[in-house]
Amino acid sequence: MYDEQREMLAKKLKYELNLSDSVYEAIRKVPRHLFVLAEYRDAAYVDTPLPIGYGQTISAPHMVAIMCELLKLKEGEKVLEIGTGCGYHAAVVAEIVGKKGKVITIEKIPELAERAKRNLKALGYDNVIVIVGDGSKGYEPEAPYDKIYVTASAPDIPKPLIEQLKPGGIMVIPIGRYSQWLYVVKKDEKGKIHKENWGAVRFVLLKGEYGFD
Repeated sequence: MYDEQREMLAKKLKYELNLSDSVYEAIRKVPRHLFVLAEYRDAAYVDTPLPIGYGQTISAPHMVAIMCELLKLKEGEKVLEIGTGCGYHAAVVAEIVGKKGKVITIEKIPELAERAKRNLKALGYDNVIVIVGDGSKGYEPEAPYDKIYVTASAPDIPKPLIEQLKPGGIMVIPIGRYSQWLYVVKKDEKGKIHKENWGAVRFVLLKGEYGFD
């Protein structure tokens, strides 16, 4: 049942969003129903956010796919995710960057981080490292990163994330409290930052030193 639903969702998103082959195959492969809470499992392949506890949500599949496309992910890249949640988005990215790539993901809520670790380990994603901490500060020990994405809306682009992004790298981040906009942030080879507003979105708020109170 779930395999058929996942296949239908992937085909729907490919048609609606003109997905690249790599993002389409990742959405087809990652079992979203194993990342959601049991009581929401029947809705796992509906294109909608779902509660995961602690006031957090798993993003709608279309938003996961869009962010992956905007990042222009490539095999072998090192990627930083801010806001692990249940681990689904990290698994999709891990599929795209492959075994030679690496995903570092930071979660502020220890219980969610532990759940994500279990989910990812059970599915064999050994190229994902889950860190408990303040994601608004990034994760300096593994910097710099080819790509960075943030799954919660920030007041502005956190300075540490800009510093930890490689020259030539791309960051995707929602910004704003009530009106939120998704930005594609590019750092050129000289270190200059270029921002492009992709459009209106709705995310939970980023907490931490460079987040909201």
